[in-house]
Amino acid sequence: MSGGAAPSPHVRPAALAGRHFTCVIVGAGINGVGVFRDLSLQGVDCLIVDKADFAAGASSAPSRMIHGGLRYLENGAFSLVAEATRERNLLLRNAPHLVRPLETVVPLSSPFGGLLSSMLRFFGVSMAPSNRGLFVVALGLRLYDLLGRRRRVMPKHRIARVSTNDGALFRPTVRWTATYFDAWISHPEWLILELIADAGIDQPRSVATNHCKVTALGGKALTLRDELTGEQVQVTADVVVNATGAWLDHSAAALGGAGERVMGTKGSHLVLDHPALHRQLEGRMVYFEAPDGRVCIVYPFLDRVLVGSTDIPIDDPDQVVTEMAEIDYLLDVMREVFPQLAFARDDVVYTYVGVRPLARSDADKPGTISRDHSVVIDPPNAMREVPLVCLVGGKWSTFRSLAEQATDEVLRLLGQPRTRSTEALAIGGGMNFPIDPSGVDRLVAHIVLTRGVSRRRAAALVGRYGASASELAARFAAAGDVPLRHAPGYSSAEIAYLCRNSAVHHLDDLVMRRTLLAIRGQVTDALLAELGDVAGHTLGWDAARRRHEVQTCAATLRERHFARMAASPAPAGAPFDASLTVELISSPLPT
Repeated sequence: MSGGAAPSPHVRPAALAGRHFTCVIVGAGINGVGVFRDLSLQGVDCLIVDKADFAAGASSAPSRMIHGGLRYLENGAFSLVAEATRERNLLLRNAPHLVRPLETVVPLSSPFGGLLSSMLRFFGVSMAPSNRGLFVVALGLRLYDLLGRRRRVMPKHRIARVSTNDGALFRPTVRWTATYFDAWISHPEWLILELIADAGIDQPRSVATNHCKVTALGGKALTLRDELTGEQVQVTADVVVNATGAWLDHSAAALGGAGERVMGTKGSHLVLDHPALHRQLEGRMVYFEAPDGRVCIVYPFLDRVLVGSTDIPIDDPDQVVTEMAEIDYLLDVMREVFPQLAFARDDVVYTYVGVRPLARSDADKPGTISRDHSVVIDPPNAMREVPLVCLVGGKWSTFRSLAEQATDEVLRLLGQPRTRSTEALAIGGGMNFPIDPSGVDRLVAHIVLTRGVSRRRAAALVGRYGASASELAARFAAAGDVPLRHAPGYSSAEIAYLCRNSAVHHLDDLVMRRTLLAIRGQVTDALLAELGDVAGHTLGWDAARRRHEVQTCAATLRERHFARMAASPAPAGAPFDASLTVELISSPLPT
């Protein structure tokens, strides 16, 4: 998302009344937005809508890993792993400003543990899990390297005796560690917004609207309700795409589609303030099995530690929250894996939960349900005159390939050829972004020299916006770029820009998805009031609306995310905080 003069793709429903679109996409998570971007690239005019904010569902609640799915090998999902590792490699190239390599270590205690159970699960026999040992993991990583060889940008795995430092970190039974590379994404919600902006550049007639619900589809007409005002309008389409993820069956009623296609499992994550663990992880993720066989992860996320996740079947995606029992479960797992360290509820600064949209299955354990995806076509029927293209399943790592598959189906229905591929197409601030530290240093130095900002501020903007940082730095500097009193890593000019240019309509849109303030546990009541004032001034909220937004956001953070609302504000006039940036721009592709 650039600071340039390209027209905004964001509109409100009132501006859509009576318009016709070649394709309407319902659901603005990563898969729906991927289709929106790909179709727009082919010149197809699209409308994408979401009943909540962009990326407000599972797309904002992943483990923030971009990975190939090492554990899927045990279920024989070779094609999925090959696809996911290839897409991981592409994202490292296409969005290097947000997607970065993640060194991963697997602690191992026995040479042959889990060999029989892994073999039986591979052949479809259900069996109680057991800890995987050196032989099983080594074989799995050899396959992982082989399947991930296309567009490889990272080293192959290695296995070694446990080091002295790791011996002090893990339980005493750990004798070896296996090391391999996957990737992580710092701000998935921002990448989604960048894809929307890119689509608007590719096809200026393509537009997006959030907080807008599709309530009916009849003939070729879709009825849209503005969730902010209650106003209803109608648009028409030639094709409709249902990309509502875990809500696919729920939305089928309004869209006249078939039901019973997906099931959801919720994954809860914890964000910890734990400097000792953060330091001992040394920038690596630990991938391990809990005592009950569930695969868990822990890795440094900026200046925090991210822990995940649970895998629990649910019925209603709208009602999911992290339960206190899940928090205690994950903390108990941490105590088991890192016995030399102490973990308590007070270490938790934030929790979040997402619902994985999985293809409906009779599997008796959530972990054995396929993570694969498919595209299904519901032909026109007595209710609607247009075909309905349904995205079943899907995960962050494979969004581009799923979007490509869905786009090809839409183009086939329209009788249009594909003209361009997204495979090597940069995303947002990934365009012309250097992938080596020296190149990043030159970009930062250029911004300092040409935009008149401090090196710390320039580095922070590069860490957030990639190659777009130069244009944005000039825009913010022209507006004063004064640091916020209670979050000096941001300025009032930057917050105002986000409000105006990224379809912010509620304070939690800003706090939880346009910035990383919430997930980093940096929100205070004083900061919410300050952000409410900046957003209110920018968006024209009166005093009553500002109070309501602040109160609602604070309640959401406390009640749904167990946010620890720190009470110590930053001093007035504090310099820009670049703690975010140091980790973001110092992660080159390993050799």
